[in-house]
Amino acid sequence: MTSSGTSPDGLPGSAAWELLLPAAAAPPRARGRSLQEAFREAVRSGRLAPGTRLPSSRDLAADLGVSRGLVTEAYEQLTAEGYLRSGRGAGTWVGDATRAARPRARDLAPRSPGARADFLPGTPDLSLFPRAAWAAAQRSVLAELPHHALGYPDPRGLPRLRTALSELLARRRGVVADPERVVVVSGVAQATTLLGHVLHARGMRDIGVEDPGSPEHGSLYVSAGLEAVPLPLDAEGLDLDVLRVSGVRAVVVTPAHQFPSGIAYSAGRRTEVLDWARSVDGLVIEDDYDGEFRYDRAPVGALQGLDPERVAYTGSVSKSLAPGLRLGWLLVPESLAAEVVERKRTTDLGHPALDQELFARFLERGDYDRHLRRCQRAYRERRDALVAALAEHFPAAEVSGIAAGLHVIAALPERYGPQDRFLERTAAAGVAVRPLTDFTHAAVRSRGVRLVVGYAQLSPARIREGIRLMAEALAP
Repeated sequence: MTSSGTSPDGLPGSAAWELLLPAAAAPPRARGRSLQEAFREAVRSGRLAPGTRLPSSRDLAADLGVSRGLVTEAYEQLTAEGYLRSGRGAGTWVGDATRAARPRARDLAPRSPGARADFLPGTPDLSLFPRAAWAAAQRSVLAELPHHALGYPDPRGLPRLRTALSELLARRRGVVADPERVVVVSGVAQATTLLGHVLHARGMRDIGVEDPGSPEHGSLYVSAGLEAVPLPLDAEGLDLDVLRVSGVRAVVVTPAHQFPSGIAYSAGRRTEVLDWARSVDGLVIEDDYDGEFRYDRAPVGALQGLDPERVAYTGSVSKSLAPGLRLGWLLVPESLAAEVVERKRTTDLGHPALDQELFARFLERGDYDRHLRRCQRAYRERRDALVAALAEHFPAAEVSGIAAGLHVIAALPERYGPQDRFLERTAAAGVAVRPLTDFTHAAVRSRGVRLVVGYAQLSPARIREGIRLMAEALAP
């Protein structure tokens, strides 16, 4: 054979076999499998092109220093799979069936833009994740878990976790939490789509969403076949006059800490929303996305506690522990429970059992409560640092919303506008921030700048530095 390319009779040269040599050097028991996989990769990657004639099993075995039987077995297996083709007396050739290019795994996860200061809202400080406590819980669960517990779980969730969640939510959020109506989900997004599909199956075709509000709410319900109807807010919460004439019979709300405006629904407005739901035989879907974090007083209890038959309540650990855990809960009215559970069963056959056991233990041992207290202290300090930095560098800025959650609304004076110019200059300075208009459906005309400023993911020092960079970017 020649040293590279192909030999005069069309056979691939020795360079083409270089990728087979590591397989030939594998331990004896793994050598056959390794050789076959090396062949597959050579064909898939194009190193062995379709129509290439291969050496005889005797010649290739001699080149690689392996037994002829090993090569013969590889040829036979790969011929059966379609990678190679052969004919009696005609030799062995690379087949024409393979079209796959070398696979390339892309990462489509949402990422920070790599800014010098990232004030984008919605992300907790992932460095606070309680790794030691989580690892200890994992070790304990793996040591104690009976084998049968690794089978398919109850689609609602493990009884142990549903019981622990019921106790947690009743104690911390004031919900009416029957473990039989708790459904463990992979986050608020799955809870949303489960409810959307059930409502659509019942004949509903639209649903009200807060405006401004979370962009995800509308898109998730649209994916379930429901049209999202934007409903404006006033100082007390959802505008009831608009709600009453909208024609919707279901609405999504964030009453403990409205996203993104930061207000808390007034007691009167909470009552009015429930009265509306009863009058239209409707449903309120409560997204309690960050209800644990209130810094000036005890958090306002969940709306669900006032009428658990009219409110579907959902939450997750995405803001408290980490969104990558994909772990949340849905409390459903009795009238919807069977349909939601059946939809969950047909969607994924239930949440991973090991993750559920782990989180149940984490709750039972008080680790979750301890972690929340740690986060509350850290986020209160960061919010205070942000408010102080804004007061220093933007003296006329107004910070609105209750002292809660992971973001504030900052309204800057008119002289810092127009908004497009402001965002262009701050982005050039390496500061990532989103305007309130990103979260509204209706066009808003304003000569000033209103920002939704996230702070949980930044240390106080980084917050101060980021606001300073923002101010310098806007200096004349």
